[in-house]
Amino acid sequence: MNCVQCSPKYCRSTDSCGAEKFNTEELNLEYNDAQNQKIVQAAAALVDNGLAGNLTRLQEMILFIKSMGYKKIGLAYCYGMEEQAGRLRHIFKNEGIQLSTVSCTVGGLSQKNVNSSSCINNVSCNPIGQAKQLNAEGVDFVIVMGICLGHDVLLQKNLKADFTTFVVKDRVNNHKPLLALD
Repeated sequence: MNCVQCSPKYCRSTDSCGAEKFNTEELNLEYNDAQNQKIVQAAAALVDNGLAGNLTRLQEMILFIKSMGYKKIGLAYCYGMEEQAGRLRHIFKNEGIQLSTVSCTVGGLSQKNVNSSSCINNVSCNPIGQAKQLNAEGVDFVIVMGICLGHDVLLQKNLKADFTTFVVKDRVNNHKPLLALD
């Protein structure tokens, strides 16, 4: 499939181009699942009725969390963004949102133990440990903040809660990866 090069763009007018490899009737059943409907409706509230483009990602997260009724939020963050994680925690506290923050170095594991090919004698990032800690704390929703590529895959693969990304790490472009497309 190559949607970028499609010129008729049938899907933009509730029609199909016929290249899909999924069953739309089955998808409609999945979207009608009560939990999926709750998420769809909470997401729609962030863009419908003139809100699209008027909220920051932070404002969207706060409204989404409240709309979904999440009670305990987890923050999996890179230790290099600890100052920003602290500011986010403060903002959430002022919004009445309980936030559990877990650094990527949680557990203090050695890099040699985590990466069998490493000869670096230093503390390692521990995305699986972050996920296990947040799972053990019973968080309803996880925010990912600046976790390295690959580590984010392990984190998300092991989370049992819904999650979203707040910051994507891109050191070269000051955490704005879209700048690489210019």
